[in-house]
Order: sequence, then structure tokens, then C-alpha cells
Amino acid sequence: MNPLSAAHLQLTRRQFFGRTATGLGAAALGSLLNSDALGALAASGHGLPHFPPKAKRVILLWQGGGPSQVDLFDYKPGLEALRMQELPDSVRSSARLSTMTSTQKKFPILPALKPFKQYGRSGRWLSELIPHIGGIADEMCLINSMHTEAVNHAPGVTFCLTGSQIPGRPSMGSWLTYGLGSLAEDLPAFVVMTSSDQQKTCGQLFYEHYWGSGFIPSKFQGVRLRSEGEPVLYLNDAPGLDRTQKRALLDDIAALNHHQLELHGDPETDTRIAQYEMGFKMQASVPGLLDLGQESPATLASYGPDVHRLGSYARNCLLARRLAERGVRFIQLMHGGWDQHRNLATQLEVQCRDTDQPTAALVHDLRQRGLLEDTLVIYAGEFGRTVFVQGDITKIDGYGRDHLGSAYSTWMAGGGVKAGTAYGETDEFSYGIARDGVHVHDWQATILHLLGIDHERLTYRYQGRQFRLSDVHGQVVKGLLA
Repeated sequence: MNPLSAAHLQLTRRQFFGRTATGLGAAALGSLLNSDALGALAASGHGLPHFPPKAKRVILLWQGGGPSQVDLFDYKPGLEALRMQELPDSVRSSARLSTMTSTQKKFPILPALKPFKQYGRSGRWLSELIPHIGGIADEMCLINSMHTEAVNHAPGVTFCLTGSQIPGRPSMGSWLTYGLGSLAEDLPAFVVMTSSDQQKTCGQLFYEHYWGSGFIPSKFQGVRLRSEGEPVLYLNDAPGLDRTQKRALLDDIAALNHHQLELHGDPETDTRIAQYEMGFKMQASVPGLLDLGQESPATLASYGPDVHRLGSYARNCLLARRLAERGVRFIQLMHGGWDQHRNLATQLEVQCRDTDQPTAALVHDLRQRGLLEDTLVIYAGEFGRTVFVQGDITKIDGYGRDHLGSAYSTWMAGGGVKAGTAYGETDEFSYGIARDGVHVHDWQATILHLLGIDHERLTYRYQGRQFRLSDVHGQVVKGLLA
């Protein structure tokens, strides 16, 4: 369907008069209130939040490739006695697997590579590979009973971030900025940063639909901050164009675009107006955002030595805190390198070393600055890994674990979650859910709930149907809430 035709078809009589009244009212109020007050009043045009939120913003720490819950989060001491024994067919046949182990004849059980330890007052059992994350155990709400239908990377990521395994729907950050509006005046409401292990062992790509706006207006899509070259493409002016000239040029372009908007009502014209204005503001705000010279030596050291490397996960974690301070609504860090089919024995430790300290430092930093209480930090991947060995265990670089969607772990901190707890249980093989399962749609519904949104009521009508992030499923998991 033509997007312009779709926009016209979606405009009901009630919406027409509602928009007209809002526009006239905002114009009248603009002469009485300062811009800050007006911006706060009009932050959300959808009557949201539906109820008082626990969190104002989200930092999503996406661990692309599928971190192994067996090795990091889901403590199964009984597996040691079963080392290299065959995983029972009755267990293995209960879960859908990728085709990468379809020709495998044996499925020997491999316990966690490194010992687990108890951390914090809560006594949470976590791998010694992640001691810094262990240091925030009392802030974490660990979910050991996540499950999903997806068993391949791109569909799995797409499912978690958009509610469908098929690309084309709005991402989580787009839904939140569409529903709640922006907290910042000079930065986008939704910012994305990407990183990968330095060895580039993970071949997974970061597709733009992971932060796209799908069928809702594109002004709600994520803006990617790049680690090389210009942080944002096409942000800089041409040589010889100063700020005064740029302002005059944008005013003239805006007048033309507003005329087009009045004539045709195309939402993408409204997006174009907003993008020009945001780009102008970001020319002044982005250089200061990226200047880590404003941080104390102690703060920089807390994120680890990699914080000084452009494009590193550590640097992106520190930038996430700076973005949160500046009012960015949804901050999405995407880090690749967890797809360990053949290199588990070597790469798991490397990946933990790269991500463990910065992740914990971010949570500590937010807490020290009074931001953790209303910031929801989410650590997640698209699925987990099998307890059985994939490949040849006699070769240090020849074995790993296959994808597993039937049971895996994620965690959250801050923003109204029940700190210092673990929710749900898997079976003795960390292969299926034994108690209190959390489906991806339940996870999405709970995240929206923490931001004051009823997941069944945040919808967008497209091609004759009301769409939502959680599709037609999902229940808020009350056991995760403080």
C-alpha cells in the first residue's frame, strides 16, 4: 500500500478534529508558556503513560549471538556428574534446534566451562567468568526461564526487538518513542551504537530493521552513532556555511515542507521537518556528548582500558550513561561475538572479559548519579545455547554449543524491577522450562509496563489491523516487579 494513501485512510473524523484542536491549542499555549513547559506538556500525543511509570528510559545491552546460559547464569552443579554422558533423547527431542547439528550422531553433555561462585548479599550463583557482573548481583533481576520459538540469529533478534520474526514491524525503541515522546531537545529520543569482539569471530550482521520504525512514521526510528568517520552521516555542513546561514536555509526549507504537509498530510514530510531540526541541534550537542575528556580518571578506569578505543563496547557503555543523563529515551547497544559454535573454549572468556567490567560499571555509574532508579537496564540476547557439545571436543578450537530457544537467561536492573532476585527455573539440563516460564512477548509486555504502558493499548493501525509490540500475546510478569 502507498504510505501516503495509508496515512489518509487512517485519519478518522475524530482524529482529524482531535489533531486540529491539539494544533490550535498548542499554538495558543505557545504564546503563554515557555518552550520547555510546552515540550513537557506535548511530549506524548497518545495519552501516555497509562499509569505512573517506574522507569523513564531504557538502556538495552544486546549481546548478539546467544550467550551461553549454561556457562554464565544458569547454575547446574548436577551436570558435573553427567559430563560427556549422552543427553537423553526425551530431553533433546523436546526443543527445536538449528540445522547445524542435524547430522550430529552423539550429544554429550558438557557442564559449565568454569566454576560458579556466589555473589552479593543475595548469594546469586554466577560464573567466575563474570566477576564484575557478579558485583552487581544485588541490583539484578535474573530471568533464568526465558524461551522463544526462534533458533536462528536474524529471526531471533527481530522477534525480540519487534515482536515478529519477519522484518517490517516497529522496533521496541520506536514503539517507546512513538508512545512516550522525547525527553531531550538536542538529541534523538532513540540512539543506537554497535560493537563487536575485536577478533571478529561472529559473522552476524546488525540489520537496520533492528532499530527501524517499520510502518509507523520514520521520525521514530533509531539514530545510529557511528564509531568511525562522522558520528552521524550528513550531519556536518558543507565548507563555508556558517550557523546563521544554515538556520536561514532550514527556515526556508521548513516553510516549503509545512506547505507540502498541509496539502498532502504525508507523515514522512513531518519526519523530514523534524529531522532537519534535530540535525541542526545535534551539530552542537554531539561533539560535547562524545568528549570523554569531561569524565574523571576514576570513572574512565571503572569501565576498563577498552573505554579509550573508538567503537568498543566499553566506550559505548560510558556513552550510554552520558546519553541517559541528557534525556535520551531509548539507548540500544548491540554487541556481537557470542555465537560460539566451534570456539567456546577460547572465545567465551574473551567475550566475557570485553563486556563484564563495562556492563557492571554502567550500572554502578547510573546508581551513583541517581539515575538507576528510573533507568531500566536490560541485558539480553536472542536465545541461549545447548548443554550438549557441538563439534569435536578433543580440539580446543573445534567445539562449542548450538543455538537453543527453549531455555535461556537474561537480566534487568533498575527501573522498578525486583533487585537481587532470580525468577524461573529450567530443568536439570538447562534445556527446558521447569517453572515460571517467560516468553519473549511476556518480556516485552513487562518492559512496557515498567515504563507505564499497557502493552495491549499501545497500538498502531496499519493495513486494517491494530498492531502492537507484543503482537496478540504476552502477559506482564508480576514476579519481576519490585
